[in-house]
Amino acid sequence: MFTISELRCEYFENPIGLGTRQPRVSWKLQADGRGILQTAYQIQTATDETFNDMLWDSGVNESDQSVHIELNGMNIESRRRYYYRVRAWNQKGQTTGWSEIAYFEMGLLDHAEWSAEWIAAPTGSFPADSERVPLLRKTFTVDGAVRSARVYATAHGVYELELNGRRVSDAYFAPGWTSYDHRLQYQTYDVTELLTPGDNALGGLLGGGWYKGHLGWAGDKALYGDRTALLLQLHIAFEDGREQVIVTDGSWKAAGSPILMSDIYHGETYDARLELSGWCLPGFDDSDWSRAETLERRKDLLIAQENVPVRKIEEIKPVALLRTPDGDTVIDLGQNMVGWVRFTVRGEGGREVEIHHAEVLDREGNFYIGNIRAAKQRIRYVCKGSGEETFEPHFTFQGFRYIRLIGFGETVRLEDFTGVVLHSDMDITGEFTCSDPLVNQLQHNILWGMKGNFLDVPTDCPQRDERLGWTGDAQIFIRTAGYLANIAPFFTKWLGDLKAEQGEDGGVPFVIPNVLPKMTLEPVFANPTSAAAWSDAAVICPWTIYLCYGDKRILETQYDSMKAWVEYMRRQGDNEFLWNTGFQFGDWLALDAKEGAFIGATDGDYVATAYFALSTSILQKTAAVLGRTEDEARYAELYAGIKKAFTEEFVTPSGRLSVPTQTAQVIGLTFGLLEGQAQERAVRKLEKLLADNSFHLNTGFVGTPYLNHALSSFGLNEIAYKLLFQQDFPSWLYQVTKGATTIWEHWDGIKEDGTFWSDQMNSFNHYAYGAIGDWLYRVVAGINTGESGPGYKRMMIRPQPGDGLKWAEGRLDTMYGKVCSRWSKLENGRMEIRVSIPVNAAADIVLPDALLDVVTEGGKALAEADGIAEAMQTDTGVSLSAGSGDYVFIY
Repeated sequence: MFTISELRCEYFENPIGLGTRQPRVSWKLQADGRGILQTAYQIQTATDETFNDMLWDSGVNESDQSVHIELNGMNIESRRRYYYRVRAWNQKGQTTGWSEIAYFEMGLLDHAEWSAEWIAAPTGSFPADSERVPLLRKTFTVDGAVRSARVYATAHGVYELELNGRRVSDAYFAPGWTSYDHRLQYQTYDVTELLTPGDNALGGLLGGGWYKGHLGWAGDKALYGDRTALLLQLHIAFEDGREQVIVTDGSWKAAGSPILMSDIYHGETYDARLELSGWCLPGFDDSDWSRAETLERRKDLLIAQENVPVRKIEEIKPVALLRTPDGDTVIDLGQNMVGWVRFTVRGEGGREVEIHHAEVLDREGNFYIGNIRAAKQRIRYVCKGSGEETFEPHFTFQGFRYIRLIGFGETVRLEDFTGVVLHSDMDITGEFTCSDPLVNQLQHNILWGMKGNFLDVPTDCPQRDERLGWTGDAQIFIRTAGYLANIAPFFTKWLGDLKAEQGEDGGVPFVIPNVLPKMTLEPVFANPTSAAAWSDAAVICPWTIYLCYGDKRILETQYDSMKAWVEYMRRQGDNEFLWNTGFQFGDWLALDAKEGAFIGATDGDYVATAYFALSTSILQKTAAVLGRTEDEARYAELYAGIKKAFTEEFVTPSGRLSVPTQTAQVIGLTFGLLEGQAQERAVRKLEKLLADNSFHLNTGFVGTPYLNHALSSFGLNEIAYKLLFQQDFPSWLYQVTKGATTIWEHWDGIKEDGTFWSDQMNSFNHYAYGAIGDWLYRVVAGINTGESGPGYKRMMIRPQPGDGLKWAEGRLDTMYGKVCSRWSKLENGRMEIRVSIPVNAAADIVLPDALLDVVTEGGKALAEADGIAEAMQTDTGVSLSAGSGDYVFIY
């Protein structure tokens, strides 16, 4: 057997509305046997599914490449659908035959193709300070057999569209949050099946969203504009060759919706008595509606949607109905989640009910909302009095586990309430499990921290009056996220915004999209420059996407941004090799901070120079990947200079780091800045610091992601496991023992006596410390990609078992297929390691503490096992190379 499956174009299955003029295709292969590699492929494209009208043929290419293959030579046109198929050959002479037919369809590639006008509800009915959501509608006639129909739409604000009373998409919060001053996504929808012969009606709702609603912690709103607007084109292609185009213009009409207020932070108010039944059906009487106003707004900022949409992903049923000591009626969903509650209520017309949202209860068991600060997170619903009424919001989302009910009466049924989980619809790709249930809960919490904070942008928290795309949090967590889900489209879009927001001097803002200068803030935030570990997202994030997905294009796209950031750092210090000026977040929220301070004890200049070195080394490697030899040499020289200056500045002649913190030792070691005696002393110092702290960490945002990696890499793997299994404060499992279902912002968000860390900044869904997930996958399970084979083309499988676990398993669905690494401690001191490698990939495997002459695979000696090569004894065990297939090693 040798087959081909899962054809993708730009990571998507049969996408429509693509904006790239050079689409790339990828596929996966399946085969019997071991060590199967693709040796050649052929791609064909056509305008029809039967391939009678062939457009392009790659010919038979002798290549093992099966991901991100550019369709070079095709003349790509706007709005056109292209069908493609692939076949492949392997080294045994087998062919897959032609794959199933897949397709991709282009969006509007030229701004001149937008003939629609921006429209808004009239200011007479909807003044700028109005919070009511407007309805917009247009009727039109379809006078023939329709072959296809597409809507291209975007908004200033967020929008929902209906066609003949049916929602055109299952996506929410479109067009998403981009750097609106530079880039605005539009979406493409296939509405062919929604059209009817004769009269039709097209309509939309416009919420404030990130454009007009509240943003940030200073109470600011309308940071991008104070009027929402819609831009839309409906293209209808008829079977007879005609085309009809419906556009937003002055012929559209506007009226008020039942949504009296909808704000991302504050929730939604809905008066069901104001519903206009059939408002988006063709027969509806809109004679008393107002004319929409046309606006002069830019269209040259429009880009096709790059990331995955936000969707309803799953539903959660409540686990308990509570009566608090304060007398509140509270429902526990059992999981800290992001989204909203769908509920059913019964009541006479005009009856008002409210739902408030909170993450935790206080130590007395009362509803606690102090940590959400000024965000109201409140849903208000006014009944129309029609028996059972079911409602869910439109343009807001909440972060919560508990809901407080007001006005629902004494009889509350749990079945009337459902938690609806929303986040960017990323394919979940990773799974980690082990023999310890608390660690499994930690992994659950890491995943749910990502779910809650990857809602169109990588936010720092999803509940309080912030929810911003902090760059530091994103770069800290991105490698973990790359195990959990396919994050490539998500970060491709966000990095496009980072590049757009980058200053002319190369500086990178603290948050992306950058709203800080628009807010009423203290100077350090109102006029932000850049900061180490935060702004380094410009370099670390694209490199990580390249490593995880083999995506060379993101390096090409972001290269100028990466280079500009390194050059910015070069200009900051007393000389070109040190960064020792300006504001730094340092080791944010580290426990060795001074009382009442947020910044840890690790010297800010030390952190800044270390990250200067890290980003420069990554830029050097990026230049090598892209074949930019002059830059490669230039940044190799710069890196050598930084490393030398770092040693002179922070390492004493006897090899001791002058910064005596856990974090300083950790990043000095993991960033490769220490050698010889300095490296040896840093390892011993780190061990002593941990021992002196009863083997507990005191690291913050900078040190924590690398702490266990440093320990496992430098001979202290058992201490890394000790840290993992600690259950008292501060530790990862401390949160778990306190009932956490997501990752906390503070190690002691809930203190041991049940009181809280300061309301000022205490999110219980804040993914940064979830970066330990990278170590669980990469070290405990042992799954790692290699720079010589990015995207898991050639991977490293090197599990490092430790005390406290009997077994551990990591699974990862890569661009080539599923990878698995599982180790189990058997009886009599034996070890079993199971490995699965997908077709067209290979692995370097290290069997820890193994002896070459006693290892068996599938019951055979290694020398006799199929698919294995280069087996040899090393100081750490047995190393070998393996091709695709399933392997069972026992020793």
